[in-house]
Amino acid sequence: MTTTATTRPTESRATESRAARFVTDGLDPKTWIIADTILIGWHTDRLAGIGWGLLGCLFAAVIPVAFIKYGIRRGRWADRHVGQRQQRIIVMIFIIASVATGITLMWAFGAPQPMIALIAAMLTTLAALLAVTPAWKISVHAAVSSGSVAMLALAYGPFALAGYALVALVGWSRVALKDHTVAQVLAGTLVGAVVAAGTFAILR
Repeated sequence: MTTTATTRPTESRATESRAARFVTDGLDPKTWIIADTILIGWHTDRLAGIGWGLLGCLFAAVIPVAFIKYGIRRGRWADRHVGQRQQRIIVMIFIIASVATGITLMWAFGAPQPMIALIAAMLTTLAALLAVTPAWKISVHAAVSSGSVAMLALAYGPFALAGYALVALVGWSRVALKDHTVAQVLAGTLVGAVVAAGTFAILR
């Protein structure tokens, strides 16, 4: 009886941790960026729009991920989520520079305005998160997922807001893994929605 009672909570915690890790890794910012660039690209100009989106994705996701992996190999940060705030600041500055480069190239080569607006929304969201991060570890996962769903709703209509169920799942995973507090997740969700959707709505 005693053994069974103590084993079940342990198993439950382990299962919850695995589930939270699966959600955090599977629905990380890179995943949302890829989804946005493809879906909004298709909505903007079908296959040509996806092509522009993939160009933006190169600078907003692929190059940043490569930079993070390089830092892990060099021992500069422990994992791909870069949990330590000072290290996160360095990574965010690099990503901002990469995204800004992507926007410049897209503009120079005549990308459709909605695609430029999409990548610009990523840039302003990063800038807002960077402004907060030195003082407080606001959730990047929550901000990117929330902003992504908000922009998809602007492109496809209110039904896309159902994606906030996934945003809530992402937020749960960050708290369950003790990477963020509830307040940090809620703040990230708000910043992502307001900044990303606001930028996209103004510029598209």
